[in-house]
Amino acid sequence: MNRSLPTFFRTTLLTLGTLALAQISVFGVGAGVSAEQKQKEMEAEVVKAAEAPNADLTKLQCGNLVYAGGKSSICFADKFLADVATQTNLNVGKNFIPVRLDADHVFDFPFCVWSGEDDFALTKKERDNLRKYVLNGGFILSSPGCSDPRWDTALRRELKLIFPEYKMVKLPMSHPVFSIVNQISRLTDKHGAPAFVEGMEVNGRLVMVYSKDGLNDVSNARGCCCCGGNMIAESVLVNVNVFTYALLY
Repeated sequence: MNRSLPTFFRTTLLTLGTLALAQISVFGVGAGVSAEQKQKEMEAEVVKAAEAPNADLTKLQCGNLVYAGGKSSICFADKFLADVATQTNLNVGKNFIPVRLDADHVFDFPFCVWSGEDDFALTKKERDNLRKYVLNGGFILSSPGCSDPRWDTALRRELKLIFPEYKMVKLPMSHPVFSIVNQISRLTDKHGAPAFVEGMEVNGRLVMVYSKDGLNDVSNARGCCCCGGNMIAESVLVNVNVFTYALLY
């Protein structure tokens, strides 16, 4: 500290320095906890909560899948659920409910998000449940965290194993999923380049919507340290439409 500074300024600088250290400690840096580690801890809490889902089933609830033994994500924002509740007459639960893909609880949820990072492989029970879930009316909204190509590859591999008779195809912008609530004429990535989403149909019914770039709305995902990758700029609008479409069609 410069002793030539007036006492007032020395005191102010010392106070600011103390506050800065306190803020660092609050956000984990001073305590030696990185943002990545904090995210992992929060994901572990999601996995633990999925053991006993706490859902008000008088509302339309959205599950957050726990899969591959113990993988999940906190990098898919649930903000779109509140938007659905505001923009439609649907009685919607406004927060994700963690649920294991290999548990019977998954069939309590008409709609689930499926996201994560890195490579993965589903268990036989998870594959059986996912097929049963989708073929019996369930809907999946999915995209990788941070546009992770490893997760994208794993997802496509799993879908070919589970649904060999069905394919993911690019959805045209004329599809009603892009106009049921919000009128969406085009999709762009965060750099402004054209983007698209894919879908899977079973007997003429859309059962899954997927984006390799991302529909996660990372800026509204609490605790996520992911950059968002090449996320679709209109993701919130798309997610509102997809949820509404899935429940009404």
